[in-house]
Amino acid sequence: MDHFSVDSMMETFRELFPKETSIAVSDAQHFIYYKPSKHIDLKIRPGDKISEDTVTYKALSIQQKTSDHINGKVFGTPYFGTSVPIFDAGRPTGCVTAILPSKQLRLLSSFLTVQMNDSWVPTPYQEVMFLEAQNRKTWIQSEKGTGTHKFSLSELEPHLPDDSFIRCHRSYIINVNYIAEIQPDTHSTFLLIMKDRTKIPVSQTYASHFRKILSF
Repeated sequence: MDHFSVDSMMETFRELFPKETSIAVSDAQHFIYYKPSKHIDLKIRPGDKISEDTVTYKALSIQQKTSDHINGKVFGTPYFGTSVPIFDAGRPTGCVTAILPSKQLRLLSSFLTVQMNDSWVPTPYQEVMFLEAQNRKTWIQSEKGTGTHKFSLSELEPHLPDDSFIRCHRSYIINVNYIAEIQPDTHSTFLLIMKDRTKIPVSQTYASHFRKILSF
């Protein structure tokens, strides 16, 4: 894949990420593309070698999606990164990394602390039905009720259990255990009817992955 095609592809993919996200693409050893956001710039240049202290290096090493907070020693700026390896013939040949400002996200392994009215309610993951981005807020719908979380969907996503939470739309992450029905839909690929009767779309961007995970 040449640099022109990488540039064209990533400019299109940028719309899938929050506006504060910087994006880096690498081959197995060097960065080949970098687009900073207005919120964070690690000053990466195409041709820079991938440092062992980066989330990109970690993802390539363990050959799976990796998220981590990286301190400011590497690029001079702390950041929160999520890296996904690119495979060719079963080998990791590159990586796409989403870079967000580090807010020192620290979540308990099994809870989200949700603000409801004037209090904060620790809510077990298994009681969370879905998360929604709306009006610049992250809304959490759970068995305990509806509340907000201070972090964005993209910041929360890496910390949610992979065996039950799936991103189905730019604005939604759902808990599959609360899906009542999956229906075809003319405005999106699928329409999810949740157990509380909320209707949530599955967009074309996430449809293939969604079907693969749910095996239908």
